[in-house]
This record gives sequence, C-alpha cells and structure tokens, in this order.
Amino acid sequence: MNPDLKKLQPYPFEKLAQLKAGITPPIELEHIALSIGEPKHKPPQFVLDCLVANIDCIANYPSTKGLATLRQSISSWCQKRFKLKPNSLDPNTAVLPVNGTREALFALAQAVVERSSSSNTASTETETETSQNTPLVISPNPFYQIYEGAAYLSGAEPFYLNCTAENNFLPDFDRVPDSIWTRCQLLFLCSPGNPTGAIINTKTYQKLIRLADKFNFIIASDECYSELYFDEQNPPVGLLQACAEIGRNDYKRCIVFHSLSKRSNLPGLRSGFVAGCSNTLQQFLLYRTYHGSAMPVATQLASIVAWNDETHVKKNRDLYREKFDAVLEILDGVLPLTKPDASFYLWAKTPIEGTLFAQGLFAQQNITVLPGSYIARSRNDTYHNPTDKTLTTHANASNRQENPGKYYVRLALVAELDQCIEAAQRIKKYVAGL
Repeated sequence: MNPDLKKLQPYPFEKLAQLKAGITPPIELEHIALSIGEPKHKPPQFVLDCLVANIDCIANYPSTKGLATLRQSISSWCQKRFKLKPNSLDPNTAVLPVNGTREALFALAQAVVERSSSSNTASTETETETSQNTPLVISPNPFYQIYEGAAYLSGAEPFYLNCTAENNFLPDFDRVPDSIWTRCQLLFLCSPGNPTGAIINTKTYQKLIRLADKFNFIIASDECYSELYFDEQNPPVGLLQACAEIGRNDYKRCIVFHSLSKRSNLPGLRSGFVAGCSNTLQQFLLYRTYHGSAMPVATQLASIVAWNDETHVKKNRDLYREKFDAVLEILDGVLPLTKPDASFYLWAKTPIEGTLFAQGLFAQQNITVLPGSYIARSRNDTYHNPTDKTLTTHANASNRQENPGKYYVRLALVAELDQCIEAAQRIKKYVAGL
C-alpha cells in the first residue's frame, strides 16, 4: 500500500461521530444539523428539467475535456463575473469542467507536485525532522481537509499558515521566509474562506502572484463560496480578476476552482470547473484523461443552463442574508460573533474547548456543530524565524502553536430559516447554562 496513506487523519465527520457516540440527546427536540456545509435550499427547477430532458445522453461516453458549449459558458461567466478582458480566458485551453471541485483540488496536487527522490524511499530521519528536499504544499489553517490529503498523497508535506482573529482570519504571508517559499510547489487559497468567510483582497492576490513568479509555484484558489456574499455592490474578488488588473491575461501559475454546489444548491450534481493558466491545465487535462474523470453529458447540459442564469443565485443570497440576520440577532451578546464577509458559515468562538462545546450542545439541545479543531492543526512555528532553515514535522513538533480552532465551532447555516432560528435559540439557552 502507498505508505503516505498512513499520514491521513480521519475526516472531520468521522471524528464528530466518535465525539457523539454513546450520547442520547433529548428525544423531544428535533435534531438540527449545522455541521455539514451541504446546501438545503431547493435546486433551480429549470436545471433539474434540463437534466431529466437529456437523461438519454447517459448512453454516450463523455469526453474529459467536456462540451465546447459548456466551456464557452464557463468562460463567459468568468469574464463577466470577474471583469476579465474579452476573449482572454480561452475555452479551448484555459477551462476544464470537473466533477465537483473536491476531486479536482485533490487531483491537481497529484499532477503538479514534483516528488523529490526522498519522497519515494524509506526515510532514515527522525520523526521530528523533514527532508529539505521534500516539497511543500502551503495551506491556510483552518482548512478544507482535502488540501492536506492532497499534499500527503502527492509526496509533499503540508505547511499550515494560521488564520486567527488577530489577522482577520487570513494567513500572514509576509511572515513566511524565503526558505519556505523556495520549497513550496503549490499554494492552496480559500476565499471566501471555509470556515471563516474571510476574503482575500486584490493586493494580497497580486503579492502572491509575484511570489509565485519568484519561487516558481502554482496558486490554486478555491473560490467555491464566491457567490454567497452579502453586499450586492461588492462581490468578492477572485485570483483571475487580480491577474487581469495587472495585465496578466495568460494567468500564468494561477488556477481557480468554482462549483455549482453552493452557488446553485446542486451539491449532488457534482459539477464545477477549473480555469486559468493554459500551460498547467493542458498537463492537468492529460492527467485527468488517465484519471477517468469525465463529466456525464446530461450533467454538462444542465450545468450550462445553471451558469447562464444569475436570477436564482441572487435569490439564494437573499435567503442566506435573512438567516444570518435572524441568527446573529438572537446570539448577540451570547457568543462573540460577527457577520462573515461571505459564505454560509459562522466561525463561533466558544467559552470552552470546541469539542466540549459541540458535545454538550448535542447532549443537551440535539444540535450538531463541527468543532473547529477538527478542521485545523497544531503546527510548528519555526517559519516566524527567517534564519531557521529547518522545518520540523507539524504533528510531532515539540515547539508548536496551539490548534487555532481549539476554541471555535463551525456553524453551517444551511437549514431552513425556522430551523436556524430554533437552533440559535437553543444555543443561547445552552450557553446560558455553561
């Protein structure tokens, strides 16, 4: 077996199931799940109708590259949404449909990371040391766990950048020394962030583009929550938009990931896309051809009509605004909460450890939330010292920072409005009893 499989942690929801094991919540209270970021709003009927109308296409093999009409729809959407130069995002070379961004985020790392010779041989180093030849995949912390698994199984080591309240829940890229950037082959970004909802601004994107040029790494920007924002006049910027503003219309070293799961309430459709640097995507297409990850034709046709419509997306944002306003009003003064910049999560600071908070909330109020520590890691802090050229393994470091999610829980406001209001009222009651 691949020895790197041993490095993978259980998925957060496996840990959550263990945390809840043996607990019987009050049976008179309806269970409310705020733990999984699965949209519960109704999918657009016109998309479902298109899917059904073309179900006969299941008789046809799809191509990995996808239908030209789908790639053109995606290119047009990107150009309009992110103010790109007309015809700058070539649908033939710079766009690929993917079966949801989760598989694509994982697969990209397998395609772009160049394994060091030490990655494929038995290590003679101590557990607290990492070979200076091992490539790094840099990730925000907390993070979407696919980033970590993708790093390990590509033969790289993940390197975590803490996102804390002191830095507006964004990584402090200025504190990363050249010795770390030199080993970086892939930088994962998430904006709006999961779980914090924080948005990376244009200036930061452009700083990272310059760093990618200098140190020759790929930027993979996970923008799956980009269409869930609150200010209609100020949608989140994206990596390609930042490229366009400095005239970088080839999007070199820059790849973005988008999905219909959150934007259009279609998580089960498994439809998204990657776009950006043509050189990278042409190699990624080669990888995907062997990977066998072509999108079914009926799904592609349904995706076209979804990307071509914005009315249902605006209505979706309105529903989330209503829920956030109601929940934040109830929890005002109960937990130190602020409205995120975007997404459908509340990253709630807790008066006790997040695991204990989540366990007690389930036991007393039959509400499931996700402990923040399950989607974050404790990590070594040597990168704050630019003169230190070593990097110890995060999981075994003796000098490590506390897990930045230890005193947080993630609340996904995906349930219907009345359930979210009921959940907020129960959380208020629970906190009052602590």
